Amino acid sequence: MRSIRDFQLSLFGGVNASQIVNVASVSQRSPFRYPGGKTWLVPFVIQWLIHQPKRPAEFIEPFAGGAIIGLTVAFEQLANHVTLVELDKEVAAVWKTIIYGNYEWLADQVIHFDLTPENVDRELSKTDVSVEEKAFQTILRNRINRGGILAPGAGRIKNGENGKGIKSRWYPETLRKRILSIGKIRDRITFIEGDGLKFLGQNASRPDVVYFIDPPYTAAGKKAGARLYTHFEIDHERLFAIAETLQGDFLMTYDNALGVKQMAEQHGFVTDLVAMKNTHHTEMMELLISRSLEWLYG
Repeated sequence: MRSIRDFQLSLFGGVNASQIVNVASVSQRSPFRYPGGKTWLVPFVIQWLIHQPKRPAEFIEPFAGGAIIGLTVAFEQLANHVTLVELDKEVAAVWKTIIYGNYEWLADQVIHFDLTPENVDRELSKTDVSVEEKAFQTILRNRINRGGILAPGAGRIKNGENGKGIKSRWYPETLRKRILSIGKIRDRITFIEGDGLKFLGQNASRPDVVYFIDPPYTAAGKKAGARLYTHFEIDHERLFAIAETLQGDFLMTYDNALGVKQMAEQHGFVTDLVAMKNTHHTEMMELLISRSLEWLYG
């Protein structure tokens, strides 16, 4: 009789680190357009989890952001439970609404909103709003800002695709379906608004947990995070030190920078490169870091 693991291996297949993943072939689960999003990495994470000795009791994503990885794990039931951690209050409002609040209201707001510059200005000027209302404002800003950037000072889309302007990335029916789909499986997910580094340290002694660690890219002189994320400052040396204490397995992803490779080597981790395309469709190599990457080679 075939095991669940054998079935998953045949269903998802293998991945090739030198071959760029076609993101159109990956199920889009997140309502966010997220700078630094990891849709392209989904097949690699699936392969990593399938090769675990047994299904993890918990999958923790301490820097969740758009949470495409954690959502995939929840939908595909690759772990018994998924925990998402995010410090950004606006992003957190979306996850708190979908996981704990009135996600159906949020889906209805999206589908019924008449997206015009005047209506956007009116909506985003509201203050003293509820968590659900903040969630809608966040999704709105994420969809009308260039690159989905939520950091202060982010500009709105001007011309967009085919001159559609701010409507270029506004797909209300698609967003509604994604929100409702996540809401239906939210019992598989815990969301925590908080410090990912602190949460990692608090759970370091648990051997039944795996971690997907994707911090803002500000290490080794990389400054993109300051433009893309509200909370872009992170102590990368501390992160690597905490990762060394984790009893459960982890997969970390970083910019391909010499300083990062040096930190990984100092802590006894192995690294390898995988091919990807950034939001400008430029081919790049992303750095994977873990204790072992044998699963990457078949």
